[in-house]
Amino acid sequence: MARIPRVPVREQNPTVRASNFEEVCFGYNQEEAMLEASRCLNCKKPGCVSACPVNINIPGFIMHIREGEFEQAARVIALDSSLPAVCGRVCPQEDQCEGKCILGVKGESVAIGKLERFVGDWTRENGIDLTPSGIVPKGIKMAVVGAGPSGLACAGDLAKMGYDVTIFEALHKPGGVLEYGIPEFRLPKESVVRTEINNVVKLGVKIETNVIIGRTVTIDELFDKEGFKAVFVGSGAGLPKFMGIPGENLNGVFSANEFLTRNNLMKAFRQEYETPIFVGKKVAVVGGGNVAMDAARTALRLGAEVHIVYRRTMKEMPARVEEVHHAHEEGIIFDELCNPTSILGDEKGWVRGIRCIRMVLGEPDASGRCRPVELPGSEFEIEVDTVIMSLGTSPNPLISRTTPGLEANPRQCLIVEEETGQTTRKGIFAGGDAVTGAATVILAMGAGRKAARAMDLYIRGLAGE
Repeated sequence: MARIPRVPVREQNPTVRASNFEEVCFGYNQEEAMLEASRCLNCKKPGCVSACPVNINIPGFIMHIREGEFEQAARVIALDSSLPAVCGRVCPQEDQCEGKCILGVKGESVAIGKLERFVGDWTRENGIDLTPSGIVPKGIKMAVVGAGPSGLACAGDLAKMGYDVTIFEALHKPGGVLEYGIPEFRLPKESVVRTEINNVVKLGVKIETNVIIGRTVTIDELFDKEGFKAVFVGSGAGLPKFMGIPGENLNGVFSANEFLTRNNLMKAFRQEYETPIFVGKKVAVVGGGNVAMDAARTALRLGAEVHIVYRRTMKEMPARVEEVHHAHEEGIIFDELCNPTSILGDEKGWVRGIRCIRMVLGEPDASGRCRPVELPGSEFEIEVDTVIMSLGTSPNPLISRTTPGLEANPRQCLIVEEETGQTTRKGIFAGGDAVTGAATVILAMGAGRKAARAMDLYIRGLAGE
C-alpha cells in the first residue's frame, strides 16, 4: 500500500505576510490533523519520545488524534507539558522528536509539532479545562525566579505536587522569551501565550511581576524573611553579546534582544503604541540563529530592506530550516560568508554602513561545522543605516553576585548538577538559559521539570530529618 505523504500546512502568502504581523502558519484543521496522525506507526520503542526533552507520550496523543479524540489527546500531553500550543510552534522538532521518527529515514517524518499545535489550539478554542483535580496542598512555599519557559514548567509541576508556588518576574508581563523575544507572526501573544500561562496560574501558581531578584529582594530574603523552603532560578539569558569591533557604539546599532523586546513586549509594531523603535531603510542583521531570523523578519515587516550577514553559508546556519526558508521566501537577502570588521558612521554619529570581509570555510571546529577563515584583501562595504547584532546572549550576573555560595562559570552561567539542577548552594536549583546560555524553549522546560522533581525530593529529605 502506498504510504500517505506528509500533510502540508497552510501558510500566508509570502508577499502578503511580509508586511503584516499576523501568524504565518495557519496550522491543521481537524481533517488534516487526523490524516497526518494516521501516518504514525505507533512504534514499540518510539525514538520520538526519548528525543523530546519533556518526554511527552507522542504516539499516545497522536493515536487519539487519529481517532478524532482530541480532548483525550490534550490530556495525554498535559501530563508532561503545559505549553503545547507554544511548543508546537517554536520547538526545533526537526532536531528532536521528528528527527528520530522512523518514517524520516526513507521519507518524511510525522509532523509531530504541527499535531501538538493542533491539540493545543483545539483545547483553547473549545474551552477545555485540563486542570487536574484532587491536588492536596502541602502548605510549603516554593519560589521560582523568572516566568519564562523553565520557570513556568517548574512552577506547574511543583503546583501539581501540592506546593505553594510563587513566580517572581522582572518584567511587567510573564512569559520571558515567549513574550519579549519571539515575534507575534510566529507566536501570537494574546491567544496562545496568555492562555497557556493562565493554565499554569489555574494550578494555583502566583506570579508577581516587576520584581528583580537581587535588587527588589534577594534570594536570602526569600528564605529568611518570606519563608520559602527552596528556590528555582530560571532567569534566562538576557545579556546580549557584541563583537567588540569599531563603531558598535554608533546610533543605529542594536542588540537583537533590545530590538525584539521593543517590538514584541512593548508593541512597537502597533500604531496605537508610542514605543520608540528605529528601523531605518536598510538593515544588516549579524548572525544566523533563530533570533537573527526573528529580528530580520521583524525589520522587514517594519518597512526595511534587510540583509542577514553571516560568516558561514545558509547550510551551516543554526536557525531552524523552516525559519530560514520563511525569511528567504519573504525577500530577506542573505550575505553568506561575510564577517563584519567595523561599523561605519557619519559626522553626526549615525550608522552609514558596515565593513565586512569575505570568508572561506576551513576545517571543522568543535561544533562540527566548518570554521570560517578570512580571505585576505577581500574587504567591502554594505550601505546600511541600522545594524542589529544577534550573536547570542549570556545570563545576567546579578543573581549570582547577590547570593553568597551561588557559583557561576566564566560565562556567568550558574553551575548545577545536570540531572537535578542543584546549584552550589543548598536549597537553590536552576535550569534553562541561566545554566546553559541561550538555548531552546523546550530544553528550558525540560530543565525546569527535572528541577521540580529534585526540589520535591529535597523537601522530603528535610521533612525526614
